[in-house]
Amino acid sequence: MLLIGHGTRDETGTEEFLALADVLARRVAPLPVAPALLEFQKPTIREAWDSLVQCGATHIRVAPLLLFAAGHARQDIPAEISACAERTPGVIHSQSEPLSRAPSIVDLLVERITHTASDLSVDRRESVTLVMVGRGSHDPCAGSDMRVLGEVTARRAGFSNHAVAFYAMAEPRLPKVLDQVASDSRTQTVLVQPHLLFHGRLYDAIAGQVREAADRHPDVRFGMGGYLGATEEVAEAVRRRAFSPAMAESS
Repeated sequence: MLLIGHGTRDETGTEEFLALADVLARRVAPLPVAPALLEFQKPTIREAWDSLVQCGATHIRVAPLLLFAAGHARQDIPAEISACAERTPGVIHSQSEPLSRAPSIVDLLVERITHTASDLSVDRRESVTLVMVGRGSHDPCAGSDMRVLGEVTARRAGFSNHAVAFYAMAEPRLPKVLDQVASDSRTQTVLVQPHLLFHGRLYDAIAGQVREAADRHPDVRFGMGGYLGATEEVAEAVRRRAFSPAMAESS
C-alpha cells in the first residue's frame, strides 16, 4: 500500500503522518505500507513506489490521505503514479477515494466534539452552536462535500444549531461565520471543530481566529476541538477505502 499525504513544512505534522503510516501498517499486516508526501518533504511518491517494487509488489494500492476529492486526488497524484507505472511495466495499481464521510471519520469527529463540550462543561440546555471548519478549496465538489459532512456530523453529535465555514479559498470564511453565530442573542457557546488531519500552521491559524472571535464577543464562550491525528479511526478509513471492491485496477 502506498499512503500519500499532502505534505507540510510543520515537523510535528510530518511526524504524525509517519505515525499514521505505522498504525495503518499494523492494520494491513503483512502487506507493506510505504508512506510518501506530495509536497515539501520526503519520501517522494517515486521513492515510496520504488521501495514497494523492490519488495516484490506487483499490485500497488494507492491510498491518498485526503479528506475530499479535488485537484490533488484527480490530477496531481494520478499524474505522479502514471509516471511511476511507466517505469515499472507489469506492476498494476489502484487508487482509492478520499476519506470524505467514511464512518470512522464521522465517529472520530463526534468524539472530538463531545470531548470539547465536556471540557467546557456544556449543558445541552444552553444555546450551543457547532461550527465545522474546513481548509477550503476552489473545487465546488469539495466544498459541497464539506457541507454535507457538517450536516451529518452535527446530527450525529446532537446539535441542531450548526454552521460550516472555511479557512481559505471558499466562502463563508471562518471569522465571518463566528461573528454571525456569536451575534445571535440566543447563543451562549460556540464549539469549533476543525476538519484537519494533522497539526500545522493551518490548525494554529484557525485557533488564532477563534481567539480573536472570543475577544470580539466576550459574552460568548468559545471552544475548539482537536484535529483527527494519527488515530486508529483514520487508519481504518484508509484501509476500508483501499480495499473497497469498487476500486478499478490500472496497469
